[in-house]
Amino acid sequence: MKKLMFLFVLMLAFAACNSQKKAVKNGVKEKVEIAADEDSTQYELIVMDPGYETFLATQPYPKEYYSDDYYRNWNNQYVIEWNYRHDHPDIYGDFYETSIDYRPSVDYGLDLNYRLYQYFQFIEQKYGIVLVPRRGKLKTR
Repeated sequence: MKKLMFLFVLMLAFAACNSQKKAVKNGVKEKVEIAADEDSTQYELIVMDPGYETFLATQPYPKEYYSDDYYRNWNNQYVIEWNYRHDHPDIYGDFYETSIDYRPSVDYGLDLNYRLYQYFQFIEQKYGIVLVPRRGKLKTR
């Protein structure tokens, strides 16, 4: 069975000192993290799939197409489905190794929302996985 080796990390960079904080639960680091801090103003998305950055470079600049609200709305739908599949490995397998701690009420900024949205597009294209069916993209069998 093919196993996707990727690490999908959302980390918080402190605005004041530019250091990073990692979330730890019960002494075990999680593969997908968002660390919350009241002083935070900047977030970073790190994808450990070797083809993602190349894919991202071929995509149009975000401000030329859609708004931050557009990306945030789609990311929320994608994350809900991703986490559901992560929570049910008996049905969906071990592809969804990590859960994604994404909160649509948090202002991650256009760049991060765009990059996360493009990650889901990358998953669709590279692995043929449709998380959220979209009109015009539905495949018939």
